[in-house]
Amino acid sequence: MIGLMSARMIALPRRTPIGQAALEACDLSVELGGRTILDHVDAVVRAGEVLALVGPNGAGKSTLLGALSGDIPSTGVVRLDGRELGEWPLGEQARARAVLTQNNSLAFPFTVLEVIEMGRAPWRRTPREAEDEAAVAEAMARTETSTFSARIFPSLSGGESARVSLARVLAQRTGVLLLDEPTAALDIRHQEEVLGIARERAQSGDAVVIVLHDLNLAAAYADRIALLEHGTVTAAGAPSDVLTAERLSRVYRYPVDVIEHPRTRQPLVLPRRGAGSSLNSREESA
Repeated sequence: MIGLMSARMIALPRRTPIGQAALEACDLSVELGGRTILDHVDAVVRAGEVLALVGPNGAGKSTLLGALSGDIPSTGVVRLDGRELGEWPLGEQARARAVLTQNNSLAFPFTVLEVIEMGRAPWRRTPREAEDEAAVAEAMARTETSTFSARIFPSLSGGESARVSLARVLAQRTGVLLLDEPTAALDIRHQEEVLGIARERAQSGDAVVIVLHDLNLAAAYADRIALLEHGTVTAAGAPSDVLTAERLSRVYRYPVDVIEHPRTRQPLVLPRRGAGSSLNSREESA
């Protein structure tokens, strides 16, 4: 009886209605080592959508994701389901949002199964603890990690460990997913699978934020794109509005063409190979 009462007392997250803000940042800034990494950034991700964070190296994409998750100290305000992040106890945060970082290393030789089961830790002593086995099995099947569940995590390849880490996040079954470069170590099939999972989660009503370097993946799978430059959001909106040749050539300092995909009509970003490595080279050859 005491155990049952304790389970009932643990706060369970509510489901954010589709279209409403699940996670938002207002006037967010981050300074590290005396350097401004994020400069007064506003961002919002709504339940039922995929928001892709794109931009050149050092633009602040991963820092923004870390600030949104609360893992990186920042000034300004981050709200999760309308409440300021600082008001959330850590356990409640872990039941409301899941975070996939770039660093997937572990200090101890856990098996793949044990790593994925870690995603269920926030639900201990709650009524949803009964979902543990099903949640882990579903996450492993979706990421194709079941066949090597007994292997030791440090023995995996980069792509395998990335899929296991994603499975841990999926097993957590939260309404907000924050994914930092989940496709970086994956081959083309698994890249498409991972972004397909992100779309499925959004279609089921979750809010998904993904840091991506591949602009064409962002165009294909994101509902909205936020393009970062020097720690600020220089453009945000639908992929076709953000990914223009002029803007991308300037931000990335490399000439690109943007064409319409012949089948999907999504923007397709193509570097102008042979045009030189600078924006000046593009202008001279135009």
